[in-house]
Amino acid sequence: MKIKLIPILCLLVTFCCSNLCSIVANSKTNPPSSGSISVYCSPELYNLATKWAGEYAIANPGHSVNVIKTGEPGISSLINEKNICFVGEESTASEKHGPVFQIVVGREIIVPVISSKNPFLKEIYEKGISSSALAQSLQAPGKMKWGTLLNNDQSATVRYFILDNDFTKAGVRDFVKTDQASVGALKSENPKELISSVQNDPYAIGFCRMTDIFNPNTSTFTQNILLMPIDKNGNGKMDYMEKIYDNFQDFTRGVWIGKYPKALTNNIYCISKTKPSGESEIAFLNWVLSSGQALLPANGYSDLVSNERQSQMDKLIVSPVYAEAPQETNSTARLVLMILVMLVAISFTLDLVIRKYRSSRTQPNETRSGELMVFDEENVNIPKGLYFDTSHTWAFMEQDGTVKIGIDDFIQHITGTITSIGMKNPGISIKKGDQLCILIQKGKHLIIHSPVSGTIMEQNSELSADSSVINKSPYSKGWVYRIRPDNWAREIEFLSMADKYKTWLSTEFTRLRDFLASILPSASQGYTGIILQDGGTLKDHVLADLGPEVWEDFQTKFINTSR
Repeated sequence: MKIKLIPILCLLVTFCCSNLCSIVANSKTNPPSSGSISVYCSPELYNLATKWAGEYAIANPGHSVNVIKTGEPGISSLINEKNICFVGEESTASEKHGPVFQIVVGREIIVPVISSKNPFLKEIYEKGISSSALAQSLQAPGKMKWGTLLNNDQSATVRYFILDNDFTKAGVRDFVKTDQASVGALKSENPKELISSVQNDPYAIGFCRMTDIFNPNTSTFTQNILLMPIDKNGNGKMDYMEKIYDNFQDFTRGVWIGKYPKALTNNIYCISKTKPSGESEIAFLNWVLSSGQALLPANGYSDLVSNERQSQMDKLIVSPVYAEAPQETNSTARLVLMILVMLVAISFTLDLVIRKYRSSRTQPNETRSGELMVFDEENVNIPKGLYFDTSHTWAFMEQDGTVKIGIDDFIQHITGTITSIGMKNPGISIKKGDQLCILIQKGKHLIIHSPVSGTIMEQNSELSADSSVINKSPYSKGWVYRIRPDNWAREIEFLSMADKYKTWLSTEFTRLRDFLASILPSASQGYTGIILQDGGTLKDHVLADLGPEVWEDFQTKFINTSR
């Protein structure tokens, strides 16, 4: 019956679309723009903007972007002429230039730096420097002691230097929560002089942009310059979560996932008088918010997380404008189209229900990821015959004595669709509790730990080709490794079978709700809707749309404490 309906539906759709096409034939649309556009930028962003322009031209032959550097006084007049401008400011662009269209395209970072010759280097990296200690030190210009910063009896005087621009001064002021006068009392210098002063003074602290000390060719910092570690939680020591200052790669990732003080980061905006409407302009800005994001960390900036990128790209969508059509013809076409859409939807819904029913009968142990709206104990698949570990992994011995291991259904319901998996190579030995694999979802990741010890004999090649298999079938097609066990008989004493594991999982749901409740007060308003259904029940894939800082907290406060 369904096969007979399809040709009829296709004919009706063709007829209706022809009718609609005649209605909008004279619609007013934006003509294609030329392949060449001009963008303006403030001086400090010129290098970044030119690299964006160059890479865009390479990726899109026939298109070019002309970058024009302009000083602050000229930005406002350029915006009034509906030009596209890249700016980085201490306040939102609209506050400085009046009502404008703006999107965030990246972030620049203020960094405190010290000399590699600082005699207190070891203690600084063990304790870190808190914002409150800096604030206390800044209250006594000329009498600032390292003992104040390190909470000891060191009498050496701290000498501060700060980059002479509003952005850096405002960021430092907000970070230390002190008045403008204290920050204004610091010695202001241009980037080269500031770096030279810190290099030559072992007791100095400088505040500048990360781009001022970063070498993009080597992805390293300027010689004899180190980042000053910040004790973000103010507990007098650098905790595991705060150790991001050893190298550029660790630091940029730390900034990206929210381990760095927000007061020391600043948005980079693209602004214009009205929303860009030309095809070339929109195409370039969409590229900046997608492929172009890779150039930000490579040049000393911080890129946006995936949901931020999408939200900014959504702002660029231009709704089509249609010419007004005769009301009766328009209404008839819409009615016919609506009926056809309903018929097609009903047909495919019935087909989907039948397929789901057949699949549930033929594959009782497969988890069908993405179909659930509610995440609770009843929706977690726990097949019998497997051994489960509190690291949310499972193990099963094959007839040949090898053991397959993988993740449980609980974890894949939390992460959402996995976009890639980091796996170890065959031949590597792992101990119970060692890193098993890394689950990655759009750049955010969780480290999963092994339930047993052994030597990896085989990776699951299906996961390399399609990592989402681990969501669809965590217990059969989605296994991670086949290993040769080292101490199977002993280690299974610490594992659980299905019934006992199901009971234990009820406590995990309690811990999960407690964890999510703990992040809600500090999370953005939208997080509540992402985490909870109406009535307070958990949504499926609760971490999927949350930021990397939440994933990091989930790793340390939930995954690592389960073991």
